[in-house]
Amino acid sequence: MKLTDELWTAAEPTYRRILDHPFLLGLADGTLPRAAFRHFVVQDAHYLRDYARALAVCAAKAPGDDQVLAFAHDAVGAIAAEQDMHGEFMGALGGPDVDDEPVLPTTRAYTSYLLATVYGGSFAEALGAVLPCYWIYARVGEELARRSSPEPLYAKWIAAYGDEEFQTVVRRVLDLTDRIGEELSATERRRVVRHFTTTSRYEWMFWDAAWRGETWPV
Repeated sequence: MKLTDELWTAAEPTYRRILDHPFLLGLADGTLPRAAFRHFVVQDAHYLRDYARALAVCAAKAPGDDQVLAFAHDAVGAIAAEQDMHGEFMGALGGPDVDDEPVLPTTRAYTSYLLATVYGGSFAEALGAVLPCYWIYARVGEELARRSSPEPLYAKWIAAYGDEEFQTVVRRVLDLTDRIGEELSATERRRVVRHFTTTSRYEWMFWDAAWRGETWPV
């Protein structure tokens, strides 16, 4: 069984919950409150800064020069997305600057888990932890692109992840995952699956936090 098949089998129930989440349903039909989308954009900007660091660690641990370059490029791309796309969204949404907004509980928990895993684990474990942010966004983007959104701002977000350029990047990471998977012991594969499943759940929680308007309780 290919490692990507094993990973998707483990996370598919979570992915189905993601597709059915009112945040994404509202994104597609244009009814999502702008306050919820703004919450998401702000927290995603905070998230991407740490995700870029996680990808840089993947680059440092990667087994070959091509993988080093690819993950380093993706780390730069994550920062660029935070600065460019999110900057454009924030200009349309208004309110305080991202740097004046707190990192909220779900974002902090997700990035803390992510960074602990990539720094403390093997390259394969690091890959398992960062993969849902590639793969789930690609699948969500592909699914929502069939419908887009009557709200131009939401349609722009959907187009960014349904775009063929992003899909190509994700296919490259999935191919690498299967190659790495061929060399792993059963114990190592279980660790990768555990990290992948955990960060997939954090992806659901991230959208849910925006939908609920999560704040620090104290």
